[in-house]
Amino acid sequence: MARAAMSDSLMQKTTGHWRRDGQDREDPTINSDYKRSLLAGLRLFHGVNADAVQELLQACDRRDASRGEVVLAPDCTNESVYIVLSGSMSVHVGHLDAPPLRSLDVGDCAGEMSIIENRDPSAWVVADEDSHLMVIHKDVLWNLVDASHAFAKNLLSVLSERVRQHNNFLADSIGALRKFEHHATTDALTGLNNRHWMEDMFPRELSRCRADDEPASLIMIDVDRFKSFNDRYGHVAGDRVLSEVADALRAYFRPSDLLARFGGDEFAVLLPGLSTGAAKAVGERVREAVCGLAPGAEEGPGSAVTVSMGVCETGREYDFPSLLRRADDALYRAKHHGRNYVSD
Repeated sequence: MARAAMSDSLMQKTTGHWRRDGQDREDPTINSDYKRSLLAGLRLFHGVNADAVQELLQACDRRDASRGEVVLAPDCTNESVYIVLSGSMSVHVGHLDAPPLRSLDVGDCAGEMSIIENRDPSAWVVADEDSHLMVIHKDVLWNLVDASHAFAKNLLSVLSERVRQHNNFLADSIGALRKFEHHATTDALTGLNNRHWMEDMFPRELSRCRADDEPASLIMIDVDRFKSFNDRYGHVAGDRVLSEVADALRAYFRPSDLLARFGGDEFAVLLPGLSTGAAKAVGERVREAVCGLAPGAEEGPGSAVTVSMGVCETGREYDFPSLLRRADDALYRAKHHGRNYVSD
């Protein structure tokens, strides 16, 4: 039997109607057990006594939806539940052209959430193929809830599943957003925070230090002669140097210090609560630790790593751009001193 014919039979036998000469007529030969078996294939009617809801079933309608037809949309008021008798439909969230969130097959329903919430649908429901739908108006739906405990239980089960699906969708969306935020603020090579993050977080931390009336120091760090190293040994070796320097910085600065890759071979560290002297002492320990690294040892002599640092304290100014300029000037003095040096 063709699917369309099956849906006609299902609708006629389920509701107790049959069609002749375009008129709906009662079919006295319908067997209750047969009706019950047909209803059992519809999720909302599983276990429902067909005889107990016969009059309400007769009040239901049928809709033929052609392929691509929008059955439900967020900007259209909905007053009915649609049950798939044949064919299939898909649910799209956010935009009609978005990938389908889920598919609705024979026996599944749509539209119940908007009726329960008394608001427009939150998603688009579209026929994936020519489909035949049983239509239950909201007034009939509530009467079915009153008439059948099994129907009410099935509706509650459907609603519970919808809530779980929505929660999963939100959880996936939040996970994707956090992943995006991570990539947007994290340097892919070193795993440190990037300059975008630094330009947001450093001024915030400086504002906190000003409010608490505590000092803060900024250290600018530059890998010595990195361009020459890169040109001589290649970008793979250069990337290894930057990664190992970043690991050393993570290991020797405090967890409360804000560390970022400024760009290229430069790094920036904000040290809340430390004056210039204390920050220079920390910088010296880090410089010595980095000087002991030899990620380019296999490349031969001259491949040892050193860094230069420029340190400055906020003093009375907590303005990040001016602090950055003064730290950069201190870094230039460290380079002028002969590199592998910490200057204020």
